[in-house]
Amino acid sequence: MILDIILWPFLMVYRFFDKILNLLNKPITPKKKKKEIDKDITFVDFTKEDNQKNNKKIRYKYIVKDDSNKEIKGFFDAYSKVDVHSFLLSQGYQVLSIEEDKVSTSIGLAALAPRKKLKSKELNFFLTQLSTYIKAGIPLSDAMAILSRQAKKRNDRYLYQRIVFELNSGVSFSDALVKQGEVFPKLLINMIKTSELTGDITEVLDDMAVYYKNADETRKQIISAMTYPSIIFIFAMCILAFILIYIIPDFVEMYSDSGMDLPAITVAIINISDFFRLNYIVIGIFVIVLIGTVVVLYKNVAPVRYGIQWVLMHLPVIKNIIIYNELIMFTSTFASLVNHEVFITDSMEILKKITNNEVYKIIINNAVTNLSTGEKLSLAFKGHWAFPGTAYEMLLTGENTGRLGPMMQTVSEYYSSEQKVLVTQLKSLIEPILIVSLAIIVGIILFSVILPMFTMYEGIL
Repeated sequence: MILDIILWPFLMVYRFFDKILNLLNKPITPKKKKKEIDKDITFVDFTKEDNQKNNKKIRYKYIVKDDSNKEIKGFFDAYSKVDVHSFLLSQGYQVLSIEEDKVSTSIGLAALAPRKKLKSKELNFFLTQLSTYIKAGIPLSDAMAILSRQAKKRNDRYLYQRIVFELNSGVSFSDALVKQGEVFPKLLINMIKTSELTGDITEVLDDMAVYYKNADETRKQIISAMTYPSIIFIFAMCILAFILIYIIPDFVEMYSDSGMDLPAITVAIINISDFFRLNYIVIGIFVIVLIGTVVVLYKNVAPVRYGIQWVLMHLPVIKNIIIYNELIMFTSTFASLVNHEVFITDSMEILKKITNNEVYKIIINNAVTNLSTGEKLSLAFKGHWAFPGTAYEMLLTGENTGRLGPMMQTVSEYYSSEQKVLVTQLKSLIEPILIVSLAIIVGIILFSVILPMFTMYEGIL
């Protein structure tokens, strides 16, 4: 004890200098604003209700920080607040806050169907990227998470996040795609479902990426072939409307002052001009309503859709473009299904669901009926006007030799090249036809207007 009393002053001096040294060695950090400190120490509070699953999805707003300390705001649809928190943590985010978006919940935004269907170009990019990540050894869920972080469009990012959420919930990839509504095509979902049974998902992803790339190129060819003629046609209609509404009335006034008898063709043009000039608003509304009605009926009424498609598929020049396009889509899809060991009957059912052409639906229905009665598949396509003879012969050969998949792929490639040639010919042919037609119509109108002038001059002379 005496020793402790003797050493006590020295111990106090030692502690004093030790504290000073600790203060000198402590790193100096910049002062943070109170708001920033509050965010750093923010914790998401959970109540008993937050753990309960709702019957329907609710939209939650969240604020998180990523690895680079960047603050990100967004929303997520889930059945509980805890689900959102768990998902965000699994993605490596620091969760700052999660709140229910009561406005969105009240109007039912979370229950609405997801965004519209992905285009062929978007599907090609999505499948190519996903296949690349999986080949690199990245698990499917992590690969989708990478895609969601890389997505530039907000809708794409939320779409990929929803898929990751479903995958983390134990749902298969095909079922996760099904839960996104109409975003992904039925063909892709069925192909992925098949790959989940066979284990060749990367091969299916690559094949489907090529499939949608070709589909996008085919669509662009048709759009390219029809864009320029459509512009010329609209421009021609505008010129004709301008002549009939604004030019012809000036001549009518001049002729009415002269009191002369007009030729029948001039009277007809004047009557047409008067009709358009006095009723152009009604005509415009009628055209808009007519086009809208046809579009609605085409999308929702199968007999109307069949009638329009049948007429278009019998028009000169245009019929071959439509038939070739349908044939390419049918054979390439059929080839992909058969090559991945999907049964022919199942392939026909899938093709019937994904095609929008009623003529081909009838052919496929007949093929399914033939298969159910033991007949050959090719019998339904024999001699049909919408299925060229060359394609039928190759279908028959593939069926007899057991090489149906490769044969259908060959048919697709052949008619794809034929369609390119046909589109090029159409582009070079339709331009002079439209120009000549426009010149004839304008010429007739001008001739009918100028013709009475010769009578006037003869009277003066």
